[in-house]
Amino acid sequence: MSEPKRLAVKLQPVAERKVIQGHPWVFSDSILKISSGGNCGDVAIIFKQRTNKAMAVGLYDPDAPIRIKIIHHNGAQNINTDFWHMKISNALTLRRPLLENKTNAYRLIFGENDGFPGLIVDIYNVVGVIKVYSGVWFPYLKIIARLIAEITGVTAIVLRLSRIMQKVTNDFKEGDIIYGHLEDPEVVFQEYGVHFQTNVIYGHKTGFFLDHRENRHRIGQMASGKTILDVFSYAGGFSIHALVGGAKEVTSLDVSPQALDLAQKNAALNEHSGKHTIIIGDAFEHLKKLVQQGQLYDIVIIDPPSFAKDKSEIYGAKKKYGELAILGAKLIKKNGILLLASCSSRISRQDLMAVHHEVFNRMKIKYKIIDVTEHDIDHPIKFPEGAYLKSIYYCIG
Repeated sequence: MSEPKRLAVKLQPVAERKVIQGHPWVFSDSILKISSGGNCGDVAIIFKQRTNKAMAVGLYDPDAPIRIKIIHHNGAQNINTDFWHMKISNALTLRRPLLENKTNAYRLIFGENDGFPGLIVDIYNVVGVIKVYSGVWFPYLKIIARLIAEITGVTAIVLRLSRIMQKVTNDFKEGDIIYGHLEDPEVVFQEYGVHFQTNVIYGHKTGFFLDHRENRHRIGQMASGKTILDVFSYAGGFSIHALVGGAKEVTSLDVSPQALDLAQKNAALNEHSGKHTIIIGDAFEHLKKLVQQGQLYDIVIIDPPSFAKDKSEIYGAKKKYGELAILGAKLIKKNGILLLASCSSRISRQDLMAVHHEVFNRMKIKYKIIDVTEHDIDHPIKFPEGAYLKSIYYCIG
């Protein structure tokens, strides 16, 4: 792989203003002038039109609509080992409070929000997982992996590639161990003292969903003596926190038998006295069955996958969120808790809450908002498009 070269770039006025304001993306039609044709991963230095002073530095991607991914704002910067060391160290400093709470799994690098557009790094105990969504990172992976190990103390780093990146021809492939030695892809970790395991090579995304950590911990604190339904449970994140928190009975509902098998294994990693039941199948169908059966729970958690991955799906997504809100509310005991979450970045918190309130009012469901939460501290938000997670706690009845 050839060494990245440096490109001089000037932008259209609107794009220039956005970069000055700290936005991390430069689209192809925003480029006014570029010094030469660039290869993927080349360093693009963006100069102001009027003064010719360097204003930002990014990585160039000739094949993507987002042509330049900004890695440094406010002037010029040498992109070298010291630069990457500083950025990774700063990212870890932001996450250190998590490590003081019996937690050793966290998102070290959250893409654009940490100045690494198209790159995710999750840490599970002593194993790091780098997920690559853009080819601009391939020239830098080995040095970044070495620095992550040096700064965090992990002993192995696994490479995961997005579906698009898996089709790109280069020196890397999905599941590569790009630093150290991995004895077992099944890695055990903890959050707030609750134990989980994940497969860092074959697990979904990087292996686990770390963004709901604080919400899971909160449900665990509410769970003592309660009956709980965890919908779209995946590997049982909410369920296991609830069991450890003293729940009397927890039901995990998911369409994936493999995910629920992992949920059972995660439950077995922890001491608890509650009953753990699994239901395999479509959430909408089984929620309707539970309503028909007259089942009621003290707490219901509904955390579905993204329903709106592009604009054309927004209307349908809102209908699904509304349906889930109604079904969830019908399964709650009087004055019970309904947690409704969304990871659809195209649907704002305000729009999601408006959907809930419309269907609750239409169905004459009494409700009160207890709290609204967003991202944990290892998922910082530095630009509007970087926000996606929102969770609303309702008291029903």
